[in-house]
Amino acid sequence: MTDTADIVIAGGAVIGSSIAWHLATHPGFRGRIVVVEPDPTYQFSASALSAGSIRQQFSQPVNIAISLYGIGFLREIGERLAVEGERPEIGLHEGGYLYLGTEAARGVFEANNADQSRLGANIALLDPAALAARFPYLSIEDVAIGSLGLAGEGWFDGYGLMQAFRKAARAAGVEYRKARVVDIQRKADRIEAVMLDSGESIACGAFVNAAGASGARLLCEQAGCPVPVYAKKRSVFSFAAKGTFPAHPLVIDATGVWWRPEGTGFITGYSPDEPEPVDFAHDFEVDWPLFEEVIWPALATRIPAFEAIRPGRAWAGHYDMNLLDHNAVVGRLGDLANAYLACGFSGHGLQQSPAVGRGLAELIVEGSYRSLDLGDLGFARLGENRPLLERNVI
Repeated sequence: MTDTADIVIAGGAVIGSSIAWHLATHPGFRGRIVVVEPDPTYQFSASALSAGSIRQQFSQPVNIAISLYGIGFLREIGERLAVEGERPEIGLHEGGYLYLGTEAARGVFEANNADQSRLGANIALLDPAALAARFPYLSIEDVAIGSLGLAGEGWFDGYGLMQAFRKAARAAGVEYRKARVVDIQRKADRIEAVMLDSGESIACGAFVNAAGASGARLLCEQAGCPVPVYAKKRSVFSFAAKGTFPAHPLVIDATGVWWRPEGTGFITGYSPDEPEPVDFAHDFEVDWPLFEEVIWPALATRIPAFEAIRPGRAWAGHYDMNLLDHNAVVGRLGDLANAYLACGFSGHGLQQSPAVGRGLAELIVEGSYRSLDLGDLGFARLGENRPLLERNVI
């Protein structure tokens, strides 16, 4: 059985649904959009298992600009994604990010801050005295500099954002199909159809690969345009602590351990340098030794009150990690005339979904980026081995 659609999107989590909604509401588009998503519960998707945060403290200008647009979108989400008067709520809390650095990191902090400030991000560099005054519960003997987001950074309900995009897309006429794209039919420089695990196929005018950690790389290979994107597991741990910690931001310690408030407690995590990449995101076992051996000692060193924390629940999810440079791959897919890609977000997908959805809709409908040039994230850099190196990776 063969169906037909103007646009087929593989993957219906936050990236795929943002692209679908932006396309469906683009004034220049009139056509049928089908989103193919294997798990409509999204139980194991990165959108559901992420810590759900947004920051402008990147080193690459394109990432800074993407998140500056993103925070504006999140602030207005109730208006932008309302459906029949029902306004989505994602609990956005602009608590800020605080990066802590040693003297060796000063040059990087200052260079990053110059770019962030130039583009309009409100980021302050703090010396040890200023850090001690703002955050008296921190132990900063080895800290030479801090970088604090004064506005536009914080955390939110990532699952809620994904569902808001999905609901608004469906209300705009987008169709969601419970299936997995398992193969691609390519002829010359075009994708003519996609094959589903149900045995059906969908002929398409254009194809968008937003399949994430559980399929984007495989679909790219089938299209003849390989990408170095693999699933990499990340564990998130919750804990409770006694004491008061006023105005507590999301902290990225010099050790790489991060933590932030969540409800009446905290959540925390750490990204090992080279965790083993896998083809699909099947392993959801929590890495408890990582908490015991790396995270807890770093927490207790930075905040003495955290020596006596009470560990709580934990969970594991997967980044679709771009091994070249830890940045997303967005835009046209290789030499294909009617195929597009949005994958390899490496943990930044939720916060980048509004700008990426808007950008790809413009590229597909109008032939080029109009609002924000995402060309730096393009596919061409992969084949040219030209990494877009991001210094601020969590």
